[in-house]
Amino acid sequence: MGNGAATIRRASLRTRRHHFYERFTASSFATSDEFAGDITTGEDPVVRQAAIDALGDMNGTAVVIDPSNGRILAMVNQKLALSPGAEPCSTIKITVAMAALSEGIVTRDTMVKLPGFRMNMTQALAKSNNLYFEELGRELGFDRVRHYATMFGLGELAGWRIQGEQLGEYPDHPIPAAEGGVGRMCSFGQGVSMTPLQLGAYVAALANGGTLYYLQHPTTPAEVAGFQPRIKRTLDIAKYVPELEEGMAGAVQYGTARRLRASFTELPVFGKTGTCSNEGTRFGWFASFSQSPQGSLVTVFFLEGGRPTFGPRAAELTGVFYRDLWDHNYFTNKPVQATASATPVSTAVDTTAASAPGANQ
Repeated sequence: MGNGAATIRRASLRTRRHHFYERFTASSFATSDEFAGDITTGEDPVVRQAAIDALGDMNGTAVVIDPSNGRILAMVNQKLALSPGAEPCSTIKITVAMAALSEGIVTRDTMVKLPGFRMNMTQALAKSNNLYFEELGRELGFDRVRHYATMFGLGELAGWRIQGEQLGEYPDHPIPAAEGGVGRMCSFGQGVSMTPLQLGAYVAALANGGTLYYLQHPTTPAEVAGFQPRIKRTLDIAKYVPELEEGMAGAVQYGTARRLRASFTELPVFGKTGTCSNEGTRFGWFASFSQSPQGSLVTVFFLEGGRPTFGPRAAELTGVFYRDLWDHNYFTNKPVQATASATPVSTAVDTTAASAPGANQ
């Protein structure tokens, strides 16, 4: 399927409908001041307060990044943000989509035959369709899926000397076929552990056209004054980003992230939700980037808890965050962002330091 013009073979996996009630034991709400230990010296106080207000009493973390240089503008609940991470749920689909685009398997308009219906990438991203991404995963195969995932920063530290950052994991082998194999890994992220920082670094590369920065979190006045971007590597993805953007915009406009628009409509926002659970704990992800004349912001909201925790809720909180910034004239008062050419430091990779059927939100 070299040039992506042909339609992918019909998916062989058939699904059955199962009705069950999942019991959650984790609480979706913070029981104490989760932000008390955060180091905030180098953060943007307006951005940080907006993120705190958006999270409210939800148990979660919010990370906000300047994609033009990799600087973390706010990291709320740093203990959770720097943890070993969690299953990425449907946010894994944006790495799989970019892998398939890069390999020429599909374009955003290629209609893929699935059991009982057809769908293209824009529709599949907007609606978070599992069957579509299972099929892409099988077509790519595990080795290519893993190659692109690690190229995009999964399985390695996202930060540059960020104290306390722990490492997510991308496995060396696919999960067993009985558990869904590579298809399940590409639709739910099963078997993968991803951190909010890893997801944020990759989305920042989408936002800036392909520069994967080491994320940096200045913690002293000297680090703030001497900040220099550090490039991990450059990804050859710029020509595919518009293909991905259409589906991520669709998620916000009419898809799984449409709750964001209940609070905020003033700027374009491109995003992807994720919802899944493990041993009584539900995870809710939403990763996004915005566009304004003053530049872009990247956000990752990650929630842990029970039944009230899910991806669309994380998207809703992101809308509250953007509304807060807008109401405080953040975008109008903000100067044009510095570009990546501002004497970045290129550094070698360091991974040793510490609605259709099948939709999933």
